[in-house]
Amino acid sequence: MRRKSILLSLFVFLLSAALNAQTTASTDFDKLVDQYFDFQFQYHPTAGTAAGFHQYDTQLEDPSQASRDAETAGLKKFLARFAAVDKSKLSEVAQGDLEVLEGDANSRLLELQDIRMWQKDPDIYSSGPTYAIFIIMKRNFAPQADRLQSVIARERQIPHNLEIARQNLRNPPHIYTEVALQQLPGVIDFFRNDIPAAFNEVKDEKLLAEFKAGNDAVIDALQKYHTFLQKDLLPASNGDFRIGAENYSKKLQHEEMVDIPLDRLLQIGYDDLHRNQQRLKEVAARIDPAHSPREVLAQLWKDHPPADQLLETFRTTLTGLRDFIVERKIITIPSPVLPIVEDTPPFARALTTASMDTPGAYEKVATEAMFNVTTVEPGWDAKRKEEWMEGFNRGTIISTAVHEVYPGHYTQFLWVQAAPSKTRKLLYAGTNSEGWAHYCEQMMLDQGYGNGDLKLRMGQLQDALLRDARYISGIEMHTGKMTMEQSRKFFIEQGYQTPPVADVESKRGTSDPTYLMYTLGKLQIMKLREDYRKKMGDKFTLQDFHDKFMEQGAIPLKIIRKAMLGDDSPTL
Repeated sequence: MRRKSILLSLFVFLLSAALNAQTTASTDFDKLVDQYFDFQFQYHPTAGTAAGFHQYDTQLEDPSQASRDAETAGLKKFLARFAAVDKSKLSEVAQGDLEVLEGDANSRLLELQDIRMWQKDPDIYSSGPTYAIFIIMKRNFAPQADRLQSVIARERQIPHNLEIARQNLRNPPHIYTEVALQQLPGVIDFFRNDIPAAFNEVKDEKLLAEFKAGNDAVIDALQKYHTFLQKDLLPASNGDFRIGAENYSKKLQHEEMVDIPLDRLLQIGYDDLHRNQQRLKEVAARIDPAHSPREVLAQLWKDHPPADQLLETFRTTLTGLRDFIVERKIITIPSPVLPIVEDTPPFARALTTASMDTPGAYEKVATEAMFNVTTVEPGWDAKRKEEWMEGFNRGTIISTAVHEVYPGHYTQFLWVQAAPSKTRKLLYAGTNSEGWAHYCEQMMLDQGYGNGDLKLRMGQLQDALLRDARYISGIEMHTGKMTMEQSRKFFIEQGYQTPPVADVESKRGTSDPTYLMYTLGKLQIMKLREDYRKKMGDKFTLQDFHDKFMEQGAIPLKIIRKAMLGDDSPTL
């Protein structure tokens, strides 16, 4: 009896010691996580504001060489500290977080040292600060006068940053300078018109005079920057936008934890393209066997709302989607609040047709979310307006609303607020967030939304082909096998897109090389769903799968697979 008592006491002691060690390791790791994000927001204060940490509201990114050197040195130190962590003493969630943090630090180093967009892309120096002002202007997290003071503080730094931009930019790709020039008139109008209008409640004359002086200085600096881009930089813009196969593979590994060889990755993309093309042909033949798929699509493109009713059409669509999800038990929606549907901000219109702007996970006051849709420009001629609206046909409106809101990005954002760690609240993988949103487009129709309407299926397949074309175009362009003009043709001929959409997409691909994440993530999620179905057997439900997936946060699929399946099986 005494021996049993001693053994029991020893067991209790060892268990207590192990738990204490795990608690200490967890506490130390949490401190390391806090220190890492404090460090990151020091160099990326706009991200801090977006996350809901308003102590960064008066700061702006410093594009100087000294700042890049300091950030580079700091990232290397954090990577050494991450490598020294004893993973065996961390929880499963913390172990996954550690991998995510290492990937984030390595991704940032890759950008600073090898990809070097700070040297190539003039748009980041004008659109970047504009967004920094926009998120303070748009979100009512404090009284207008307080937020205006933050705007003034950030605006004071913009002219100096535009001067540094002239020093940093060296032989950028021609398309990058063209896009920056395309964006700048909207950026200047944003400072001239939108910002003053946003602070119309401020009556303090001294504060308003201070703002006007700073805002006028920014407008003047932007106009001079426009002249510099047009006269000096554009003629010298002969650089290569391609990041190359090695950097492409590293970027995927660091950001998405995808280590599939590029040749196999490309084949996966072509296989999905061909499947969706075949499915499109089959559905088109059921709609109208007398015409080709492209002719059927052209007919569907004409089925769009008037341009001035586009936003209201989206608002009506969102209500119906939410009701369907609740009724069919697709996924738990944590909040009944709809996002605000509005026009895309002027500084983001050149490369975006629709987007979801959600508050940060730590934003406690301004919790509204904006669903941005790029409407027609007043100055376009009738042909251009019609072509643009054809991209918002009835089928595409549904798939876009699904992708951006229900049950796509907005729904995932609602879940992220309850993510199990700070890392999972602040960092996300594109293959997860964009993959999830794209997966939802097909899943919702598969579950019966639209009552089998073949025209909606055509819209979904057209969007799937858009993402397939992105997948292939990104790899091919950045490994030197496809030019931008060939990419544009590929979007039209193989992706079944309209010319205006193809223009935007081919341009985007030059600066967003891994926009394969939509299809890549969707395929990973579909494989995970089937593997989870096999594991759960008769206990499988779609809502359980989706809720369990959301609980993990928007992290790489590799980590989620391990959490949900209990193994390290391949994601594809």
